Amino acid sequence: MPAVTEPKLIAGNANLSLAKSIARRMSMHRGMSVNLVDARVERFNDQEIFVEVFENVRGEDMYVIQPTSNPANDNLMELLIMTDALRRSSASRITAVIPYFGYARQDRRAKARTPITAKLVANMIAEAGVDRVLTLDLHAAQIQGFFDIPVDNLYASPVFALDIEHQFRGQMNDLMVVSPDVGGVARARELAKRINAPLAIVDKRREKAGEVAEMTVIGDVKGRKCIIVDDICDTAGTLCKAAETLIEAGAVEVHSYITHGVLSGPAVERVTNSVMKSLVITDSIEATEKVKSAKNIRIVPTAPMFAQAILNIWGGMSVSSLFETDTLVPIYEGLYQRS
Repeated sequence: MPAVTEPKLIAGNANLSLAKSIARRMSMHRGMSVNLVDARVERFNDQEIFVEVFENVRGEDMYVIQPTSNPANDNLMELLIMTDALRRSSASRITAVIPYFGYARQDRRAKARTPITAKLVANMIAEAGVDRVLTLDLHAAQIQGFFDIPVDNLYASPVFALDIEHQFRGQMNDLMVVSPDVGGVARARELAKRINAPLAIVDKRREKAGEVAEMTVIGDVKGRKCIIVDDICDTAGTLCKAAETLIEAGAVEVHSYITHGVLSGPAVERVTNSVMKSLVITDSIEATEKVKSAKNIRIVPTAPMFAQAILNIWGGMSVSSLFETDTLVPIYEGLYQRS
């Protein structure tokens, strides 16, 4: 084993563009070329996944970049099989970099005879040989406790705060942060504190799963530019209805900042045709062409934050320092300038 190893990145097929962006950012930080480890992650005719690593990884500090987004099962299996390949190739440490942690919404038993799939996935990842996990905005913070290995959960709110300060310069006093449901109040409050804005809540009542019967705004949004904050946007039905409710309550504009743009089914069409002026998502999930071409959807990068987090883990330094907006300003140099 070499005395000093460099961090080595390997990626599955889930979000290759993000993996390459992380490698480029690390190259800038290190002052040397950081490339993805040469490997192939392919499928046999029956869709079984096959992984082959073409470089020596013995004794290396490996970082597997693979969100478990749609198709969640395929991408999860790629992560597990890549981990097994690295473990059997004598890698010294394997960190799973999972920008979007799939199955996170199944984090408790809400009804009888239902699974806690997030715990099952945590067990599978640990049993495959992962030594630690690096992720972004877990749907529920308690999922960190499902693992018996270290979990670093980064937050999008510092990056969102930078983006809001940049996009709404001179209008900060007009902003109102909105949680789209009671369960997301803590997340919305965190962003509201960062940008020194008041907080409102959209209370939704469901008659059955997937259908919102009624929405009520808690707080005075009249004359405000509202910013809805959430971690996941799937079909965007609830999000678009919340935006309509806010406009009806007197808001002058509605913008949304959502960490993970799942955007399945009719989501893009709904967002495009909605009253929302903009939907801002991160690149934790690889955007489809439809998402990229949508006129009111914008993507903010996470590669600078993930690259710094990987370097901090590799160097034995604090990851929690990346929770602060001020820490991210130099990391996002050129993209956001604070007054």
